[in-house]
Amino acid sequence: MSDDLRRGALYALSAAAAMAFAATCIKGASASVPNAVVVFFRASIGLVLLSPWLVRGGRELLATRRFGGHLWRATFGVISMYGYFHSIGHLPLAEAVLLTYTMPLFAPFIGWAWLGEKPPGTALPAALVGLAGIILIVKPGTAGLASIAAAIGALSGVSAAAAMIGIRRISDTEPASRIVFYFLLLSSFASALPLPWLWQTPDLPGWLWLLGVGAFATAGQFLLTKAYSIATASYIGPFTYTSVIFAGALGWALWGEAPDLWSLAGISLVIGSCMLTLLWPAKSATATADL
Repeated sequence: MSDDLRRGALYALSAAAAMAFAATCIKGASASVPNAVVVFFRASIGLVLLSPWLVRGGRELLATRRFGGHLWRATFGVISMYGYFHSIGHLPLAEAVLLTYTMPLFAPFIGWAWLGEKPPGTALPAALVGLAGIILIVKPGTAGLASIAAAIGALSGVSAAAAMIGIRRISDTEPASRIVFYFLLLSSFASALPLPWLWQTPDLPGWLWLLGVGAFATAGQFLLTKAYSIATASYIGPFTYTSVIFAGALGWALWGEAPDLWSLAGISLVIGSCMLTLLWPAKSATATADL
């Protein structure tokens, strides 16, 4: 294995761990503050923490002729965050993380409809297997908030896939720094709009959870971008699913969460089908390959 592949794997594993810790902080914060507040702090803290890296672009950072593309990416990214954070607040941590990580199953078909990119031959069987896994996790015949939250989590994966296709659509002219900047700026603005009606001042533990959300998610974003910059997407992609393992361990340690056999079977099917999709050689947009 080359040094670049080893470094790429290390960055990807570190990113997966950071994303699992971010999900843990989201779950902790969701116990005391509304979902809208958590989404706002995820975006705004990320904007502040990445500003030293972003401002190095100077005027070039703002000089875009693809504002509509940035708006598309931010819109679906914010929708995905709302769904993802909601599911984290109502589901075992590993299941919520996994449902949003289903984006590779949907991206080929959204790309086909929007960009005219014909999906690889593995896309349809992978999507069908992944859908079966999602059904086992969602348990559509089961009443209650958990089943609804699981369905919302699955829809967050669809929205995340649409956001990723949006990145691919503009990445031919837009550098990674500009894509990151506009996403954080627009998502901070959009998530601030409902705050006058939904704001709830966090207590001290709530503030700490919210700071953790922004810090760990931003660290994961930076590490994953670094991983994709030195190794291929088909190699890096499978490592991102270790986030589900990290999240499962954290959920068990902090809240005693343990998925049932049906959920474990669904998780296995989804991860297997996503890896089938990720391992197929294809162009991939990786400038901001996370939420």
